[in-house]
Amino acid sequence: MKYALLRQKLRTWLGLWRSVLIYYWKPFNKRRLRHFYATFVKSGDLCFDVGAHLGNRTHAWLALGASVVAVEPQTVCINYLKRRFGKHPRFELVEDAIGATPGTAHLHVSAFTPTVSTLSHQAWRKAIDEDTSFKVKWEQQKEVRVRTLDQLIAQYGIPTFCKLDIENFEYEALQGLHHPIPCLSIEFYPAAMQQSIQCVHRLAELGNYRFNWSFGESQQLEHQQWVSKAEILAFFQQVKRGEAYGDFYARLEEKP
Repeated sequence: MKYALLRQKLRTWLGLWRSVLIYYWKPFNKRRLRHFYATFVKSGDLCFDVGAHLGNRTHAWLALGASVVAVEPQTVCINYLKRRFGKHPRFELVEDAIGATPGTAHLHVSAFTPTVSTLSHQAWRKAIDEDTSFKVKWEQQKEVRVRTLDQLIAQYGIPTFCKLDIENFEYEALQGLHHPIPCLSIEFYPAAMQQSIQCVHRLAELGNYRFNWSFGESQQLEHQQWVSKAEILAFFQQVKRGEAYGDFYARLEEKP
């Protein structure tokens, strides 16, 4: 029993520092993030970092002068965010998950790879495991409180920019949103493109959005001109499993 507990603590510690290395120790990555997000975020803006993880996006937005509401349900990440940003006057931490309706849910926690801890179903977790070069384990379940984006907006206001990176639960989060947000980023993953397609359709119900995308952590949009709903759906339908993941961006346009 004691050995299993020590092993779990070690995996959690290694997972945390693996994420620190990935998101904070890449050469010039902080500068590249600030430069990229300056297109979307200005001083005085409000941003939602939903699925904040260790807060590298939060860090960039605070540096740009924005106020940030970071949303994260994982204990190891919550503790890290408190240590790193807890005293910042423009930082708020919400220790919950985001979904379609308020309530509770079970978070499947991967200690060594906390980036893939998720509320999503077993089929998605199996696809992630099959697509990685090492075996991913979700060793723990944690009951977490679930809030909606509408509830966040009621408390903090409509953000200028909202990042959704919550491991195949983005569509559920958008179902709990009924206010068009000026700009959003949403992770896409080739093993679960139907989720991204659903997100695009949901956003189109909320407002007149145009779209763009970037691959991996490139912080570089693929198109100079933002594209229509039909064009991004055509891109999603061409993405094959095993190809690069990334983020797609939705920008609210004035109605013609």
